[in-house]
Amino acid sequence: MDVEASPGTGEECLARTEPVVCLGKHLYAVERPWGELPDKIHLSYVTDVAVDSCDRVYLFHRGDPPVIVFDSAGRYLRSWGSGLISDPHGIFCCHDRIFLVDRDAHQVQKYDAEGRLELVIGERHRPNFQAPFNAPTDVAVASNGEIYVADGYGNSNVHRYSSEGRLLQTWGRPGAGSGEFTTPHAVRIHPDGRVFVADRENNRVQMFTRDGRYVGEWRDLYHPMDIYIDKGGVVYITDQVPRLSMFSPDGELVGRCRPSTFNSHGVFGDSQGNLFLAETPPENRLTRLARID
Repeated sequence: MDVEASPGTGEECLARTEPVVCLGKHLYAVERPWGELPDKIHLSYVTDVAVDSCDRVYLFHRGDPPVIVFDSAGRYLRSWGSGLISDPHGIFCCHDRIFLVDRDAHQVQKYDAEGRLELVIGERHRPNFQAPFNAPTDVAVASNGEIYVADGYGNSNVHRYSSEGRLLQTWGRPGAGSGEFTTPHAVRIHPDGRVFVADRENNRVQMFTRDGRYVGEWRDLYHPMDIYIDKGGVVYITDQVPRLSMFSPDGELVGRCRPSTFNSHGVFGDSQGNLFLAETPPENRLTRLARID
């Protein structure tokens, strides 16, 4: 920037050339595309994004290699996953472990930060109706290490696994009632233990206890795509308006913006309060909402 101003001042916002959006009390500069790619790598259908405990940013796309890693400044670090993922969809980071959803191979895979495979859940290319898996969409890990999988294109389920990959429970069925789903597209675990599921075609996010008991739902959403929950319990939801909505832990809408022109298939945040969006074609890019106040 050319103007000297403290973060969040009116002078700084006026000096910016990129768009600025607000969520709650905070302003964000919309930086797109974000991340420096080497000449040999070309993005092909960006699907999701996640951030690990060291603020490394992981882009998941349907090109080769499917996982691209940046440092917190957007510098390219490494890429991996060639030949291991058939159809990239969802990604989740838990500390320095990365969980990938291979949708059309009907698997969830766990890797270390260097891309070494540690765990596979699901039998490759063997779908199952209303049982793991049938074109799964997303994965999340609870504080106790349990793994939750949204099984959302062929099935209408959420599956709960032990940290070792042992199936503990399955809930959900097709429909629009409480505990029913039409394309459960994303899953996240709130710090208070609630399991949030983006029930996309039913235009809502449902909440459950960790053992699958329905406890409520939030609406005023149109085809919710992904969910990110920060350490304070604030919930960020992308949908197909397109927009990004910010909710308090008790469900009050406290902010909303339009940071993308088509839709954000994935959203995740870092330790500095920045947010990252995975934008599918036609944009096909990674966007950072850089907090400026």
